[in-house]
Amino acid sequence: MIKGLLRFIIAVIFILSGFVKAVDLVGFSFKMEEYFAPSVFNMPFLEKFALLFSVIVVVLELFLGFMLLLKLKLKFTLSALIALCIFFGFLTFYSAYYNVVTDCGCFGDAIKFTPWQSFMKDIVLLVGLIIVFILYRKEFRKKDVYSSDNTKESSGKFRYALLGLFSLIMIYIMAQGIMHEPLIDFRDYKIGTNIKTEKEKINKNPSEYKTFYSLKNQKTGEVLKVNQDDYIKETKYWAEGSPWKIEEGKNESVLTKEGYKSEIVKFKIEDPTGVDLTDEIINAPKAVLVFSYHPKEVSADLIQKLEAKVSTQKGAVIYGISTDHNTFKTIKNAMMDATAIKTIARSNPFVLILEKGKIMDKQPAKDYVD
Repeated sequence: MIKGLLRFIIAVIFILSGFVKAVDLVGFSFKMEEYFAPSVFNMPFLEKFALLFSVIVVVLELFLGFMLLLKLKLKFTLSALIALCIFFGFLTFYSAYYNVVTDCGCFGDAIKFTPWQSFMKDIVLLVGLIIVFILYRKEFRKKDVYSSDNTKESSGKFRYALLGLFSLIMIYIMAQGIMHEPLIDFRDYKIGTNIKTEKEKINKNPSEYKTFYSLKNQKTGEVLKVNQDDYIKETKYWAEGSPWKIEEGKNESVLTKEGYKSEIVKFKIEDPTGVDLTDEIINAPKAVLVFSYHPKEVSADLIQKLEAKVSTQKGAVIYGISTDHNTFKTIKNAMMDATAIKTIARSNPFVLILEKGKIMDKQPAKDYVD
């Protein structure tokens, strides 16, 4: 009873974890790119394979989780899941210890974990898998669910049929998210969200941070972490002749008050000269925005078709938003950070339609121009 319940819980966790990433594989691939970045594992040559790696990881989570749920190939399934958990544990520990990837994307945009929470989750799962492995070890010597018994043989065939059906459903969901938009949108930028209202909530309840200075005593070598308020109050740290000196590059910004959390805090659009266009856009009766986080990878033909299509939107505020102020030729160019664009757009380029700040529609550019 206990081992069956534990196996069920672990299987469901892996299936749910895989599912929320399968819905938005492109979003998960952005997380993979962060791990390959120079500041983390310094393997930028793998960034172009981020989507492929994302598919592999999600497929393993989903199918191994479902096989565990159905008790198929138990020894292989549990061994593979333990190996997967060790791999995830290494990534999340590295992220937490070095504070390099602040959200591993373990449950996509559905549930946010801090790096240390993600690491602890992986440790708990690993311990649970090892316990299940030990509890079921006597069954490893048995044949798989198939046997000479007709009832068991029918049961085995039914389970494999369920696995096949599950595979087809997951393949469809993953393909939909890659080629179009996620079937279930867990992001803050889902249709119906009012960006203007969200920004007002953020402004009313902002997060608060304090800077902690790393100070080193030039005489004794002692190192202290002192917050900005104490640093100002205590003249011994900064008075003329003080042995205490700030260590460059070692200061930290620490969250002291959790405010209203939303990815929309990053929604800031500027013209090429740095003038903030955000208020104009979210207050307009209608705004049509074309986003591109990798403008150099977009064909000139697609850009031309996009510009022709959005230009038919009479009376609308229209901007082409990218990381290059020369991306668009016949509509106004605006600028936004590539990471911020990726929180909005899962395809490159992408069209977002607002009415008084409310998201009314969003589509990959290829779908929009068709």
